[in-house]
Amino acid sequence: MYDEYWQLILDLIALEISTVNFNTWFKDIKLVNLSENKITLSTKHSHIKDILSTHYYKLIKRATNQILNKEFEFEFELSEDETQFNQSIKPFIHDNGFRNNVSKFVIQNPLDVKSTLNYKYTFEGFVVGNNNRIAHAAAVAISESPGDSYNPFFIYGGVGLGKTHLIQAVAHYILDKNPNTKVLYTSSEIFTNELIHSIQDNKNSDFREKYRNIDVLIIDDIQFIGGKEKTQEEFFHTFNALYEAKKQIIISSDKPPKKIQDLEPRLRSRFECGLITDVEDPDFETRIAILKKKSEVENLFLPTDVLIFIANSIDSNIRELEGALNKILAFSSLVNKQIDLNLAQEALYNVVLPIESQKLISVEYILSAVCEYFNLQIEDLLSTSKIKSINYPRQLSMYLCRKLTSLSLPKIAENFGRKDHTTILYAYDKIKKEKKKNLSVVRDLYAIENKIIK
Repeated sequence: MYDEYWQLILDLIALEISTVNFNTWFKDIKLVNLSENKITLSTKHSHIKDILSTHYYKLIKRATNQILNKEFEFEFELSEDETQFNQSIKPFIHDNGFRNNVSKFVIQNPLDVKSTLNYKYTFEGFVVGNNNRIAHAAAVAISESPGDSYNPFFIYGGVGLGKTHLIQAVAHYILDKNPNTKVLYTSSEIFTNELIHSIQDNKNSDFREKYRNIDVLIIDDIQFIGGKEKTQEEFFHTFNALYEAKKQIIISSDKPPKKIQDLEPRLRSRFECGLITDVEDPDFETRIAILKKKSEVENLFLPTDVLIFIANSIDSNIRELEGALNKILAFSSLVNKQIDLNLAQEALYNVVLPIESQKLISVEYILSAVCEYFNLQIEDLLSTSKIKSINYPRQLSMYLCRKLTSLSLPKIAENFGRKDHTTILYAYDKIKKEKKKNLSVVRDLYAIENKIIK
């Protein structure tokens, strides 16, 4: 029973972090005890125990709460009995058959890169939409002729938008086309850790041989080298060695080079000398296509109304879309019922509002909640005043009307006394972007939505 619970928890965790980091820190963890208020996790590596209990503690707790619907405290213990780890965990999202334990920081042979890749992250499994079309086209061109064009290739965007999928697809394609190509896929965290251990063990030459004697370097989440002087210095020289040898360099980040905090100017300059492209949130049509593709991979049939419900409810990133679908699949399996709209709404009751609830919420009700929160009058929100203390609550109101009601954009505009619905669309897009970087916007939305729902 523990294995079943832990497997579901791992599936959620796998959606939140990169494949490399998942395999490094979570592959050999066992849930050994589950009491009323505490869960005990076991590992045979002391450094993994330290990382889990500090860096990943909140993530583990959040994922567990989602699956078990209860708050637990965690205890991490070291196991001397290695036999209990013989049965490896294989989450269906990140099942990579990882053969070499990166957490030991052994200098790997780059030719073993296939073992660090998610076998599902191929071009065939990638859904192309308006949000990622340029990045996809560049990735395909690089795959056909690495090192000849778009070098370096720098791709950036928010969490869960398909960056890792796309750069791993490049690796798969190159290796399938020419298995002898030396491709190395890693993360900036692994790069830093291996650098530290190579210095401690006096193996600098082995480290440099690994990272410079290759044809293609793919490094994920480069933003984490910001502020790390030694790592930046080593990566600068690694970059130069590969670039001068006309080897392909592919880098991903959650932000463009100029916005990476404490990044040395010389590295920023190197990152900006090639092609920089971004991936954005998927639009409605792309979200539907992603859900269809995933259901096909899992050999599932999802009714159209379920697809529309999920795509309408999750308007942010691909990871959250997949997380919602995985939650529905897990719930369907646990209750042994076929997936329909009612089951989907029940499975996601604490993630989104059911469609029926959305229809019951009126524009007037939303305006009243916003006015109560900001101590305004409804006339203020319906006015054309550009004063920030009125304009910001008005934009929040428009955002919530689109999110929480089933009304069309023109109908919402009509309720606000606007002739053109583009005002509503502008406000919605603005708040949607602001809540990703502004904690106060998130707090305001959370407080107002709680008022509305209750």
